[in-house]
Order: sequence, then C-alpha cells, then structure tokens
Amino acid sequence: MIFNSVTYFLLLAIVVPLWWVLPRRPRLWLVFATSLTFYGFWRWEFLALLMANTGLDYVLALLIHNSDDQRRRKLLLCISLTSNFGALMFFKYLSFLNSNALSLLQLMGFDVRIEWPTIFGASLGDIILPLGISFYVFHTLSYVIDVYRRFIPAQRDFILYTDYVLFFPQLVAGPILRAAEVMPKISQRKPFRLDYISDGVQRILFGLFLKVCLADQIAPLVDSGFDQSVAALSALDVWTLAFLFGFQIYFDFAGYSHIAIGSAKLMGIQFPENFNYPYMATSPRDFWRRWHISLSSWIRDYLYLPLSGAKVMMDHSTGGLAGAAGAEHTERRDFALFASWAIMGLWHGAAWRFLVWGLWHAAFVFLYRTTKPTFTKLPAGVQSIGGWMLTLAIAMLGWIPFRASTLSIAFGMWVKVIDPRQYFAMGLFENTYLITALLMALMVAAYFVETRLAPRSSERPILWLPVQSVAYAFLIAAVFVYLQPIRQFIYFQF
Repeated sequence: MIFNSVTYFLLLAIVVPLWWVLPRRPRLWLVFATSLTFYGFWRWEFLALLMANTGLDYVLALLIHNSDDQRRRKLLLCISLTSNFGALMFFKYLSFLNSNALSLLQLMGFDVRIEWPTIFGASLGDIILPLGISFYVFHTLSYVIDVYRRFIPAQRDFILYTDYVLFFPQLVAGPILRAAEVMPKISQRKPFRLDYISDGVQRILFGLFLKVCLADQIAPLVDSGFDQSVAALSALDVWTLAFLFGFQIYFDFAGYSHIAIGSAKLMGIQFPENFNYPYMATSPRDFWRRWHISLSSWIRDYLYLPLSGAKVMMDHSTGGLAGAAGAEHTERRDFALFASWAIMGLWHGAAWRFLVWGLWHAAFVFLYRTTKPTFTKLPAGVQSIGGWMLTLAIAMLGWIPFRASTLSIAFGMWVKVIDPRQYFAMGLFENTYLITALLMALMVAAYFVETRLAPRSSERPILWLPVQSVAYAFLIAAVFVYLQPIRQFIYFQF
C-alpha cells in the first residue's frame, strides 16, 4: 500500500475515527493491526521477518534493562547489532558482495560460479529487498542502544513497543523516530482538537502535490536524460540533469514525509520535521541539518559520536542526544566523519556509486570544517549568497552518482562539468532547461514566502486568507488531476 493511492486514504478514513473513539488498549491493537495490514499489502511473506526482528529486540532490551552485569549487557547489545546488521547484510548486500567477490576472483584468474538456492521465489544471490528494512532496523537499534545507555527504560508492553516500531505512517520510509519521543504519544492520546484534522489534511495535501504533481511529472525528463550516453551530453546538460533529479528526489521524499507527518497529525501525534528547505542551505553542514533530518541526526547520535570518541549524553532540555568533545574526540573526528558518511552512502544502496556519493559529502563537510575560520571573516552578504551558491552546486552535483546507473557514467558526467569546451551545446528537450530554471525560481520564492511573508500573515489576516484559499483550491485541483499510483516513492527501495 502506498500513500499516493485511494486505498491508503480509505484506510485513514477508517482508522482515524476509531483512534479517537476507542479506549487505550483497543487503540493500541488498532495501530498494530493497521500497521501489519499496511505492510502486508506489499508482500505478506515478509511480515514474519518484520515481527521476528521486532520481537528479538524487545526481548534483548528487557534483558539489558534488567541486568547489572556490564559484560552481559554488552553481549546482549552485540547480539542485537549482529542480528539487525546481519539481516541488512543478507537481504540488502549479499548480491552486491557476491558479485564483487566473483569479479575479484576472476581478475585473479579463477573461474568461480555459484549456484544459489531459492528462497521466497527468488535466487538467494538476488533476494528481494524487504520493504522499509533500512528504516525499521534503525528504529529497533536506536531503542536497544538507548536502553543499553540507560537513557530510557525498556518497554514491557509488547504491543506499545511494536506500535512504535511499526507505526504505519513512517514504517517504510521514515521519518526515523526515537522511542522516547513517540512511544508516549502513542500510549497517551491527546484530547481531540479540530486543528489536528485540518493541519493533518493540509500536510497530506501538500505532500501529495509534491509527489504526484511535481516529482512524478519531472521523472520522465530525468529518466530520458540519464538514459542518453555521456558522449551525447554537454556540460550544460549535466548541470540540468543534476538539478532536475535533485528536485525530483526532494519533491518525492519531502512529499512522503509531509504525508507521513500529516497522517500522524490526524491522530494528534507530532512527528519531527524531516526537511527544511535543504536547497537554501549556506554550507554543506547546514544542508545536512535540513535534508533528511531524522537520518542525519540518527547517524550523528548512534554512529558519528561513538566513532569520534565523544561521550554521548541525554540532553534533557531537548529530549535528544548530545556529545561532549574531549581530546580523543578531536583526534578521531575526521576518521569518524568519513567512516560515518561511507556507511551512510552504502545504507542508501548496495553499489559503489552510493559509497562515492557519501564520500563526496564527507569531503565537502571536511573542507567546510577546515576553511570555516577563514570563511567566517568574509562579509555577511558574501557568506550567505556565496555559501548558498556553492552549497547548491555541491549538493546537486552530488546527486549524479546517486542517480547514474553506473559509477563510470557518473565520473564521465563529472568530467563534462570541468571541461570548458563542453558548455556550448544542448542535447536535452528544449523545455527541460526552462522547467529546471522555473523550479529553482519557485523554490526560492516559496522559501521567501514561508520565511518572510507567512510570519506576518497574522498582521493582515483579511489579505492573507484569500491567498491561502486560492492556493489550497489550486492544490486540490492539481492533486485530483494527477493522483494515481504510477510511481513508487524513491526511498522505498532503500
């Protein structure tokens, strides 16, 4: 079941009223049954894997919580880490590791062939990737690690814990939630307010517009451009395709996040924001504070900080985690930066091009960290405008290996960009350049309206309400025209 389908909205129409009228225990069972139904619409066979992973970490967290033996607690944590990453390695990376190992052996002169058995109707060497496994594994892992750190107690109510892991709006593509911020909201329902419904519907509507009216309409232009040979593309074409795919993946994933946040809001549950105009960032670090915020914060708290040697602590003022820097942290942070980004890159996909994408961002974050003392001495206008233009170019060029079908194609496209002779031809459809420029202009305008004009709307509500009415009427009409489940969300494949 996908968000841009009538089936999903029928599901919401049934679940939301029941959520508000049922008492606590039936309500928790409602979320549990709805989440399994939502996931089972894809492939019911993988429900067993989903529940096995969830159940194992439930038991391990209880054992860790009840033990005072540090060695035993570490052993139990290692079992959780091994089981979760083992599942990821098996389903997501086995084929990748197999093909690379065979290629290496062939280079060494060995002719090796492996006949894999079949499981779930597919060859074991080319097994189907379970939907959302990269996301729900992060949910259970963060829960177990937080219990191990004694930041939160282990949850004894299995259904409540399972509802946190499987909560259907975020089950397959996030936002990546933390137990401490979401479990109490599922357990204790807020008093009903009409603005929960109005705000939720608005977020869902906006998310659908981003997905079906923008991302899905851009997709054919992106596909046709990247299907061309590198030789047929000019440097201008490469820049255009980089920006166009950057817009596609942003509209697609931000659209999903808006729908997820809106669906939860219908039940009075507030998810953390996952995007904040990332293409308006003024530095590489700022970009990752705005793009896929729940993932970058997860990587920071559970991978980067431990690798850097920082002492991870609970920040009670925000409910999040923080790291205290020390001598060891300072010496190891560069290693932690590149290691974390390499892992984040491979998390996005089992291919070397995703590793290159991760290291690309690590390199520019490192460069920004190194040059920041000099950069901050420049005039404020240069820092903001210049930083924005550089960051935008870095982010968009970084999407090339993410979208290109092979790493050699990505490198070929990058070479075009640095060759001055390649800037005097255009090989794409004529309207592709116009659409790309228009999308960039509209994004800047939307950012200006939301950050400058919208905060002043309370001063002149008589003028602002007609503008909002026209805008929502346009969104509704556009969604009705384009709503059809043609394309799956991009991040479902991760």
